[in-house]
Amino acid sequence: MNEDAVEKNNPSEDAQSAEADAGLAARSAEGLAFVMDVPVEVTVEIGRKRVRIADILRLGAGSVLELDKASDEPLDIYVNDRPIARGEAVVVGDHYGVRVTEVLTVEEVRQRLRGIE
Repeated sequence: MNEDAVEKNNPSEDAQSAEADAGLAARSAEGLAFVMDVPVEVTVEIGRKRVRIADILRLGAGSVLELDKASDEPLDIYVNDRPIARGEAVVVGDHYGVRVTEVLTVEEVRQRLRGIE
C-alpha cells in the first residue's frame, strides 16, 4: 500500500487538522472583534428593470412592474452594495425574510463586481 495514502487516511492527523482549522477560525474571529459592532446595510434584490420616465409616470395603485428575474431564481444579497450571497424569500410571521442558500466565493464576488463596474 502507498505510504501517502496511509498518511492521508490517518485519523489522528485528521483530528489534528480539524483542531488546527478550529484554532485558525477562533483566531480569525478574535482578530475581527473590533469590527463586530460596525453597522452595515444589507440589501436583498428581487430584480431590476430599466424603464422610461414616461412609463414611471403612468404607474399608479394596482400597477404591475415586471422585473427581469424569474420567480424561481435566487435573490441577490448585498452588503454595502457588494454582492455576498444568494437566497430565497421566506415569510416569518408577518414579515418577509431571506433564507441564505449560497455564500459567494471571493472570486465570484470579483467577477460580479467586474460585470457591474
